[in-house]
Amino acid sequence: MQSNSTHSRQMKSLTIKQMIKKYSVLISLVISVILIVIATLVYPGGSLLEKNSIGFYWSKNFISNLFATKAINGSENPGWIWALIGMAFHSVGYGIFFINMSKKISSRQWANILKYIGIANIIFIFLIATPLHDVGVISIILTLLGLFTITIFILKSKLHLFKFFCITCLLTYYCFFILFGLGYLGLTAIMQKVYIISSMLLVLGLEYFTKYEDFIQIKWRGQKT
Repeated sequence: MQSNSTHSRQMKSLTIKQMIKKYSVLISLVISVILIVIATLVYPGGSLLEKNSIGFYWSKNFISNLFATKAINGSENPGWIWALIGMAFHSVGYGIFFINMSKKISSRQWANILKYIGIANIIFIFLIATPLHDVGVISIILTLLGLFTITIFILKSKLHLFKFFCITCLLTYYCFFILFGLGYLGLTAIMQKVYIISSMLLVLGLEYFTKYEDFIQIKWRGQKT
C-alpha cells in the first residue's frame, strides 16, 4: 500500500513537472505581464513628453521608465522591483521559446542560430531592466533576427495564417524603429506596446500551435532539410 502511494506521488510530481515544462513559455509571459502591470500601477509619474505628469500613461511612457529607482518626475519609484522581476520572466519566456523553436527546425544550421539567440536573449532582455539598458537593447535586434529566421521557414511552410501573423509582427518592429528615428516619441511609445503585444501573441502561437512536422518537408538550398 505504501509503495503504491509513493509511486502515485512520484507520478503526480512528474506530471506537474511535465506541465510546467510544456507551458513554461506561457507561464513566464503571463507572470511577466502581471508584474509589469503592477509596476505601472505604482509608478509615480513623469515621461519624456511630460516630466511632471502623474502616473504611468501607456500612450506616453516607455516600459523602460519603470526600471529606474527614481521616476522621471523625481519621486521614488516603488515599482521598479516588480518591473525588474517581470522583465526577468519575460527574458526566460522568450529564451525558452527560441530554444524550443530550434528543435522544430530541421535545418541544423538555422536551428543552432535560433538556439543561440534564445540563450543570448535570456541575458540581454533582462539587461534592459538594469543600468546596462543600452547593452540590453541588443536583445531587440536578436529577437528580430530570430523572428525573421522563423518567418522565412513559416513562409516556406503550409502555415498560411502564421505567414500573415509573422509579417505583421515584423512590420510593427520596423514601424517602431522608423518612428523612433524620426523623433515621434508619442507615436513611438504607443508602437512599443503594439510590437510587444504582437510579438508575445506570435511567440505563444508559434510555441503551442506549430510542430516539427510543419517544417520537415521544407527545402533549403535545393535540398530537404
